Amino acid sequence: MSDIFENLKQAILDGDEDLVVEYAQQVIDEKIDPTVAIQQGLIKGIEELGAKWKVGEAFLPDVMMGADALKAGLDMLEPVIAASGKTVSESKGKIIVGQVAGDIHDIGKNIVGALMTAAGYKVYDIGIDQPSENFLAKAEEVGASIIAAGALLTTTMAAQKNIIEYLKTKNVREKYKVMIGGGPTSQAFADEIGADAWAETADEAVSLCRKLIAG
Repeated sequence: MSDIFENLKQAILDGDEDLVVEYAQQVIDEKIDPTVAIQQGLIKGIEELGAKWKVGEAFLPDVMMGADALKAGLDMLEPVIAASGKTVSESKGKIIVGQVAGDIHDIGKNIVGALMTAAGYKVYDIGIDQPSENFLAKAEEVGASIIAAGALLTTTMAAQKNIIEYLKTKNVREKYKVMIGGGPTSQAFADEIGADAWAETADEAVSLCRKLIAG
């Protein structure tokens, strides 16, 4: 049985989404414990990939493909776990990632999401052009602690402030840490709108997540 876990791990390292799906189906067909398959296969793979990336043995495209493969595997196995009434062990934290209303640039967001996933966080990517209420709705649904909102245009920066104001109107501002990022943003802008953190790079976003969740 350990072979299937090793295969899952290697498929994540290789960023092979098709193989991950094939092995995940094998887990289901052979009634192997999907929780163990996730922990000993998928998670170990993404953790090892993240470690390789940190020391320069893997590159950003590798991490992004690995994150996509991980998502494919989780999409198959998590419903099986939910149906059984079991739970997967908690990740380091849950993070909502998305581009604000009016912003359709997704490359930076995808990079941030991939690196956060590789670092062990459970990332919920809500996509591009998302209004404030969608960030909050997803955070409430999954029990996230961080909302990470990107803006790549000067014309959409105001939407980052709108998220913070929206959280205040719903009396949940203290419940969530809000991180912003994107080309035109800055620490000064983050301070101005009352964000909890500003990340200039995807690497920095991951480091800031650790600090925000720690306290």
